[in-house]
Amino acid sequence: MPIYPQQLVILDRDGVINEDSDAYIKSVNEWIPYSDSIDAIARLSQSGYSVAIATNQSGIARGYYDETELAKMHARLTTLVETAGGRIAHVAYCPHGPDDNCTCRKPLPGLLHEIQRVLGLSSLQGSWMVGDSLRDLQAGHACGCRLALVKTGKGAKTAQKDLGLNDVLICTNLTDFTDKLLSGRLD
Repeated sequence: MPIYPQQLVILDRDGVINEDSDAYIKSVNEWIPYSDSIDAIARLSQSGYSVAIATNQSGIARGYYDETELAKMHARLTTLVETAGGRIAHVAYCPHGPDDNCTCRKPLPGLLHEIQRVLGLSSLQGSWMVGDSLRDLQAGHACGCRLALVKTGKGAKTAQKDLGLNDVLICTNLTDFTDKLLSGRLD
């Protein structure tokens, strides 16, 4: 079944799906999903949406953990979502630090372009980017995504700022976003 951009929801990981930490999520044991985020992802999948993840993981460049440990975290996420009846279409991550001059680290749109390429989409116009930080929204904006900010993670602080972007849907958490999307209450 082909994927259409308007049927794609791209999620940031830390602070949206799982608890965030200023000390970084360094192991699968530290990766703690929000109690309702897994069910929200499953509900999106069951309603015909493809769900992808775009996550900055500079802890790799900083030497806090390696890509093997990150793979364990993403395997745990995938297993939980599949057990709940959902599916993750793709996980794109940036292993670079802020001074590495890569093209993938959000707010740059490289991770979203990877998702677009892997899923075989001609554009991301009309898809959703859901994040808890301005850089998540900026990456989505650069690709023509509709934007949603959740107040979990760093989202409550982010919501107090002037985002400089139009039409950002503000949601309590991923479940609130999912409820609004699936019911058509997008105002």
